[in-house]
Parts: sequence; structure tokens; C-alpha cells
Amino acid sequence: MNAPDNHLELRARALYREAARQLDPAVAARLRAARREALASASKTSWAHRLLELLLPAGAFAAIAVVALFLSSPVQRPTSVAPNSAQTVDVDGELPPDAAVTDPTLYQNMDFYGWLAKNGDSEASR
Repeated sequence: MNAPDNHLELRARALYREAARQLDPAVAARLRAARREALASASKTSWAHRLLELLLPAGAFAAIAVVALFLSSPVQRPTSVAPNSAQTVDVDGELPPDAAVTDPTLYQNMDFYGWLAKNGDSEASR
């Protein structure tokens, strides 16, 4: 099996050498110049190719990190409030609840809440 393949290779080399000897010197010079130009342009674009090789994985990693951050962050959805019901009030907030938002019955006995604020601690200690 190797004999026919080897024979074909030897014949192709012989034909190449014969054609190279019969080549016009002007054509050979143009071919050499084209080869040098192609090699020079390949070396110029190699830095861009290397840069692309570095930026493409970095960009992909950044995109994956953004998606992972987006998926892992909690989503705050607005809660729907039924009509005629009081909204929840932040108990730990420093400001008192807004009168328009809270239950109006809380503001009926303001004197009691004042008395409780003054005397609540002393009554609870007994």
C-alpha cells in the first residue's frame, strides 16, 4: 500500500522542482514579494488576534458574573393592598406612621398614649 503513495509523492516533488526551474524570474520575484507581504501582514494582525483571544474569555466571564449576580439578588415585588385595609407599618422605623396610611382608631385616644408614655415604665416595674 505504501509503494503507490510513495511513488505519487516522489512524482509530485519531481514535477514541482521541474516547474520551479522553468519559472520566469519576474514571476518568481512577484511570488517572493507576495509571500513576504503575506507574512508581514500576518505578523501585524497577530497582536490583534492575541488580544481577541484574551478579551473574548474575559468578556464571557464578565457576562456570566453579571447574570449570576442578577439571578442571586433578591427581587422586591410590590405587595398588593386590598381596598379598605391598612398597609403594614415599619415597626423599627424612626418616624411615626403616617396618619393617612394607618388605622384611624389609633389616633382616637391620644391622651391615653401620652399618659402611657409617661407612666408606662413605672407601672410595668411593679
